[in-house]
Amino acid sequence: MRILLIADCYPPSIKSAAKLLYDIAVEFCRLGHETIVLTPDDKLVLGSEVACAEGIKILRIRTGRITQVSKIVRGFNEMLLSSILWRNGRKFFQNNMCDLVVWYSPSIFFGSLVKKLKKLFGCPSYLILRDIFPQWAVDTGILKKGLIYWFLRKKEVEQYEAADIIGVQSPANLCYFVKDGLEKKYRLEVLYNWTTLDEINIPYSNYREQFGLKGKVVFLYGGNIGIAQDMDNIIRLAESLLDEPTAYFLLVGGGSEVERLREIIKRKNLTNITVHAAVDTQRYLAMLSEFDVGLISLDCKFKTQNYPGKMLGYMYYSMPILASINPGNDLKETLEEKLAGLVSINGNDAQFRDNALQLIRDRNLRHQLGLNARSLLESTFSVSRAAKQILGHFEK
Repeated sequence: MRILLIADCYPPSIKSAAKLLYDIAVEFCRLGHETIVLTPDDKLVLGSEVACAEGIKILRIRTGRITQVSKIVRGFNEMLLSSILWRNGRKFFQNNMCDLVVWYSPSIFFGSLVKKLKKLFGCPSYLILRDIFPQWAVDTGILKKGLIYWFLRKKEVEQYEAADIIGVQSPANLCYFVKDGLEKKYRLEVLYNWTTLDEINIPYSNYREQFGLKGKVVFLYGGNIGIAQDMDNIIRLAESLLDEPTAYFLLVGGGSEVERLREIIKRKNLTNITVHAAVDTQRYLAMLSEFDVGLISLDCKFKTQNYPGKMLGYMYYSMPILASINPGNDLKETLEEKLAGLVSINGNDAQFRDNALQLIRDRNLRHQLGLNARSLLESTFSVSRAAKQILGHFEK
């Protein structure tokens, strides 16, 4: 088959979603399918650009910025995504007819584009749904149920209507559809996140020495540093462990909360935590290979469930996971059943601290939980499993 894969980011972007899409595109090719990636790019000089890498054809189309801009600018530019991608890519689409459209959400604004492409190609589509938006924004207080909410809700439904099959990221996500009776309207299944299991070559590095962290048990957080992650949760943990000389917290990434967190760290004189700017993929992988524990934090107000993409990197490098998550998130059962990490509910600071202390003081526990995390990755979160699940619906 010729497959069109649509996402709002793709390497060289360092977002975890970009790595997900790269891995699945490579796997589609490995399975013998011609793969085309369509992605917006605000850095292009020309209106569009076609490149080839590792057997994948990549169509980039210039759009407005949707990262590192205000919410108003981002929202406006995201609303225009479908129309710009259709207008500037239509000739390419007509010359490259596809047998299947697979697209990734967020963004929620690809629905109208997918609908047009399905009509042009006469083909089915598969939605990889990773965020239940705008619901999570309401849960966390970012958005109220007014005019903007109902507009976004319309766009959310529009993308569901464009999908033949919707793959949500955890069993708990199915409950969102069940409560409104939507499970009878849409064809739904659980499609777990994924990563490659191939050996990744990374350059030699010594960040432990470079950052002055010899002898430390380093808790690494990598990814978006925003409101949804409730990074104050980690700040409180670090503050509670100031008397533990070997504990250190390294937060690596960008987002709306970075400067505020740096100000808090400086004001409280927290010497055991640093917010480091986002780094490229190779440097981040090198950090994962060196440090000790992978950190996950999710806002306690979330009612929809989330398996953060950063977890895959932790598991790949056999890192035990320390997680503080929202109530009802079945990530807790997944990690605890496989003994791959220690999990508490966000707001239970005492349990979060106790779990961290266990990992700080017991090297053997860190090692065993890390091995179990890698085993969980191989059994449940491999890219080959995800690709075969998607394609199994459409291959003749």
